Amino acid sequence: MLRNVKQNSNFTLINITMNASEFNYTVTKAAKYLKPFAMRLTRDLDDANDLIQDTMLKAVTNQEKFSDGTNLKAWLYTIMKNTFITNYQKIVKRNTFIDTTENLHYIDSVSQVSQNDGIYRFLSEDINKALRLVEEDISKPFMMYFRGFKYHEIADKLNIPIGTVKNRIHIARKELKNHLAMYAAY
Repeated sequence: MLRNVKQNSNFTLINITMNASEFNYTVTKAAKYLKPFAMRLTRDLDDANDLIQDTMLKAVTNQEKFSDGTNLKAWLYTIMKNTFITNYQKIVKRNTFIDTTENLHYIDSVSQVSQNDGIYRFLSEDINKALRLVEEDISKPFMMYFRGFKYHEIADKLNIPIGTVKNRIHIARKELKNHLAMYAAY
């Protein structure tokens, strides 16, 4: 066995001609440096541990692909990153629904769904009743504002000052809020 190990704080270069058990030992020793990277990728301790285990398995089973003089940690980081990407792609693919039916029944089924608009009808009726209870000189500026008119446009059309328009809109809101108090919980 020929062994030449050069260590630095950032990396370990290994020129090794070794058997499988020595390689396994060296890879297992380097595994402790993988945990922070695995946590950054997965953001979950259990998933990070699984990713480390998968990485170690791939490294050991692919020992012949490791070249002498290569940075072992960098090689393991590359295996880990590629394993994470592959696993992520599998999850995305598994969660993608592909309709293989002849008439695309599942894809088109959303357009056939009908909604019960009953509650909206009741709400609309209650809003209209509440608007009828508000005096016309107060409700008219409010309705114009609701339809998209600007304050100055409402003032010009009704021939009243802008301050009066703002005040009447405010009063209309307060009165509507009081008349529609039963919907406050929604």
